[in-house]
Amino acid sequence: MRLRHVIATVTAGLAAATTLTAAGPAAAQPATLLGSNARAGHACSSTVSIDRFSDALDKTTYNGTFVGNFSALAVDRDGSLAALEDRSQLFDLDARTLQPKSAVHLADENGADLDSEGFVIDRDGTRLITSEVEPSIRRYSRDGKILDRLPVPSSLLVAPAGRATSNQTFEGLTLLPGGHTLLASMEDPIAGDNADLVRFQTWTRTEGDHFRLAAQYAYRIDAGLGVPEVQATPDGRLLVLERGFTAGVGNTVRLYLADPRHATDTSGIENLTGQSGVRVMKKTLLADIADCPSLGATAKEPQPNPLLDNIEGMTVTGRDRTGRLKVLLVSDDNQNPAQITRFYYLRVRV
Repeated sequence: MRLRHVIATVTAGLAAATTLTAAGPAAAQPATLLGSNARAGHACSSTVSIDRFSDALDKTTYNGTFVGNFSALAVDRDGSLAALEDRSQLFDLDARTLQPKSAVHLADENGADLDSEGFVIDRDGTRLITSEVEPSIRRYSRDGKILDRLPVPSSLLVAPAGRATSNQTFEGLTLLPGGHTLLASMEDPIAGDNADLVRFQTWTRTEGDHFRLAAQYAYRIDAGLGVPEVQATPDGRLLVLERGFTAGVGNTVRLYLADPRHATDTSGIENLTGQSGVRVMKKTLLADIADCPSLGATAKEPQPNPLLDNIEGMTVTGRDRTGRLKVLLVSDDNQNPAQITRFYYLRVRV
């Protein structure tokens, strides 16, 4: 989402300020104080640690194109890192240095730019990319040619065609293990649903690598937050980012583990109002990123931890020798001088 999620009222701002762990710069703590999960004192929680961060791409250009506005990440089949901008650019990055190697401009069927947000590299190397304006999911070739477009439930379309709000639709996209099920996460609730329930839509792969509509699930968000990204874990659960912004306080970013496997299929339920018999996805907090050591990071605007910015993209890059997932996050700087394009290297035990 190009504009940051704003908690507008003074009451919400005060609540956010009291629930965040730190109101200013957070110093790294000695490893002895952080438990067995700590790696050189870099623990964010009992299950998440941060190795390092990188601002290498902040306010840079590549062949005259601004590098930033990142909304999603994916690991390509050759091991390189693909990074999607929400302004219709898809970059191929060196996985070690993060330096751009190529860029592809994306467009819709009429040649117009996308508000490109969610991103998956399919098993044949083609790219599945969401745009949150309609919303839509299109399949692109590596060189940016449109190959397919997936169906979207009418209720998830932006009003007046449906009940969603523009720029608050398909922010996250992931393939579940096995590659047969695609899942997209809505950023915010649709009209008629409770304000704390967002819908996650799935599709099932059919012949010819097309996808048909399948089950839908409800996910309960924290007050004032939305869902900018979701990634499948190897066992079929989901890493879910929740994010918000309060003027004068800064960003809230939390990483959750959610399980859709026993949740109710809500595709046939018109309004989600907390009715009995509807099982929302169970979720478990893995870490509040404000609790991570700052590692010497600086912020250009007020933040509860100077490490924080508008974190929006996430991908799982592998496992370490202890079985923890290696998770890479990236922030969307909105091409704003007061924000930073920052990559975060996490290790997550699920």
